[in-house]
Amino acid sequence: MNVSIEIKEKDNIFYVQLTGEIDAYTAPRVKEKLMEAAKGDSVKLNIDLSNVSYMDSTGLGVFVGVFKQLRANNGYMELTGMTERLQRLFDITGLADVMNINTEVEGRV
Repeated sequence: MNVSIEIKEKDNIFYVQLTGEIDAYTAPRVKEKLMEAAKGDSVKLNIDLSNVSYMDSTGLGVFVGVFKQLRANNGYMELTGMTERLQRLFDITGLADVMNINTEVEGRV
């Protein structure tokens, strides 16, 4: 399956809607788009994962990379709309303890 990436900017916050699967095949494209949005100082990303049906370790690596870039430049990332399955993946890896995760879908534009 493919992934669709929709990014909208409003009030200096980038709202990202991901749909589909994030795996070894689609992760490079997701990473490219998110890293592009995360460029600059104090960038804020709100990433909605409610329509992500599958994510593997490659996908997790994308979020770690974006998180590190944002953090280095005083940016902020919030993951929203995470399914129980994805939440468990972030919990098991310990990423839920470091990243801001909101299980509700908020801030859609």
